[in-house]
Amino acid sequence: MVGTVTATNGTRWKVGDQVLTVPVNQCGLFERYAISEDRGIALDPRIDKHYAVIAQPLGTVIYGLKKLPNVLDKDVVIVGQGPIGQMFTRLLSNMGAREVIVLDKLDSRLALSPKMGATATLNVDRCDPVAEVQKILRGELADIVIEAVGHADQVMNTCISLVKHSGRILYFGVPPEKIDGVQWRQFFYKNAAIHTTVNPDFSRDFPLAMRWLAEDRIDLRPLITHTFALRDIQTAFETFRDRKEGAQKVLLEFPAFQGKSRVKK
Repeated sequence: MVGTVTATNGTRWKVGDQVLTVPVNQCGLFERYAISEDRGIALDPRIDKHYAVIAQPLGTVIYGLKKLPNVLDKDVVIVGQGPIGQMFTRLLSNMGAREVIVLDKLDSRLALSPKMGATATLNVDRCDPVAEVQKILRGELADIVIEAVGHADQVMNTCISLVKHSGRILYFGVPPEKIDGVQWRQFFYKNAAIHTTVNPDFSRDFPLAMRWLAEDRIDLRPLITHTFALRDIQTAFETFRDRKEGAQKVLLEFPAFQGKSRVKK
């Protein structure tokens, strides 16, 4: 959420400040809500408020990547090319990965991936991803595999199959309480490592993301594909849920939102 401070009993913010906040539970669907002052960061005036929203998910990706060693010259596979997967694609390309191979089921999402830095795209419904990755990597598997799906879809076994001996998996997607049928023995004998990532640092990760956007160190504008008024909230959720019209990031504007500018396409 981005908006304006309307009242405060703290010392960090003053009324009128423009901030990005990360609400707890579902409070982000309220036009006004109370939140701890340490769960917000200042908007950078150099960028449009719509674009500033991206600093939140970007901050989570930055936090995850800090768990990995140097990725320069590494072969990387990213499973999932939704907004988070696309951010991983862009950052890992910028950070010097040799190959950035991306997987998804939707051609509309894979079509965007080369613009974000992917070196190869694979539709997992139309190929054997392990065989195709080995073909690209001359018989090898990936040094690093990023899991950027999570939630309802269990792709842990895909990640295990794609990682090489002594490689690493970064598990970003929020998992269910239990993941049944994981091929843990295969993972065990690969001597691979797994990193989980959740709850970034509000004092470093989100502010750094905001700075990157403001300084144009990274261009994530193509990820904002739709903006709806609050009255069209059902359409907004269905657009994202059904991946309509190449939907990536779908924004909602509340009636009190005063920003008149739009993200430059």
